[in-house]
Amino acid sequence: MRYYLIAGEASGDLHGANLILALKQQDPEAEIRCWGGDKMAAAGGEVVKHIRDLAFMGFFEVVKHLGTILRNISFCKKDILAFRPEVVILIDYPGFNFRLFKFLKQNNIRIFYYISPQLWAWKTARVYKVKEYVERMFVIFPFEKAFYEKYNVAVDYVGHPLLDELQKETPPTSSERNIIALVPGSRKQEIGALLHEYLKVVKHFPNEKFVVTGMSNIGEEFYRQMIGEHPVQLEMDKTYEVLKRAKAAIVTSGTATLETALHDVPEVIAYKGSWVSYYIAKSLIKNINYICIVNLICDERVVEELIQADVNEARLVKELNYILSAPGKAKITEGYTRLKHILGEQGASEKAAALMLGYLRGK
Repeated sequence: MRYYLIAGEASGDLHGANLILALKQQDPEAEIRCWGGDKMAAAGGEVVKHIRDLAFMGFFEVVKHLGTILRNISFCKKDILAFRPEVVILIDYPGFNFRLFKFLKQNNIRIFYYISPQLWAWKTARVYKVKEYVERMFVIFPFEKAFYEKYNVAVDYVGHPLLDELQKETPPTSSERNIIALVPGSRKQEIGALLHEYLKVVKHFPNEKFVVTGMSNIGEEFYRQMIGEHPVQLEMDKTYEVLKRAKAAIVTSGTATLETALHDVPEVIAYKGSWVSYYIAKSLIKNINYICIVNLICDERVVEELIQADVNEARLVKELNYILSAPGKAKITEGYTRLKHILGEQGASEKAAALMLGYLRGK
């Protein structure tokens, strides 16, 4: 069977890779063509567009790169028609993937959506597009299943694939927890906006060792230029290894906040983008009290969120001191225990692949 997967960001590359492995295990004849990154390629997918060329964040940034995005969409449509897949599996990345709905429907190509966009947070009306065009949603949070069922969208809850990814790791020993991780995101725009703010805290903790997590698709030189003379270590493509050694972390909002929590690392969430993007997003976001997925899942403030102007030296130092303290660690540990209970069992990728194959084979 032929599958065409589309992921546009680092987290999608990770989850897409595990889904590819599960599909190939359950369908040995699978042919998989995809938009993704190194992980999807290593899993056996034929990557035709790399995520390094796809990740644009924020309203202003998307408008600025609209020409590139439109050219990518045109190429994608032609590539899908040439490949003739039985199904297109969209992985999050809604700004791009939603633009393919009508085209896929017109060409009688089945659409599965794995890893839901955060429609429950903003642009709720877009759920009607999902209902019209997507054959089946495969979601990773329990509350997402309830959200889609409210709109009579066909949906399966498969669990969170990060639980499977972390199961592959060797548990850290307490003696390894001797660094503070700075995790500035997966896109150049957010790294540029945040890393220099994170680095300002270093001088306030002269006895601590700081490690910045980098990604090779961004380029090591980009980080080196920002780090300059700051006494920190840079480790490329080793986020999980760094988190296993971390006793605290400052993290950009996104999947990394959940990865940090599942590694039992106390964290502060710090996020800011362009003010234009921020004010537009603030006017559109509905029905949620938090931006961090950890807090959203638990429906309480497990970890502190610093947004826009609150991402400053004084606040970052204050919050980092707190999570390094015994009361701060205890509070966050209690929240992480609840988080893991809510997320439940492992096996998301295998379950998603089995369900997809069942639907495709008419079972």
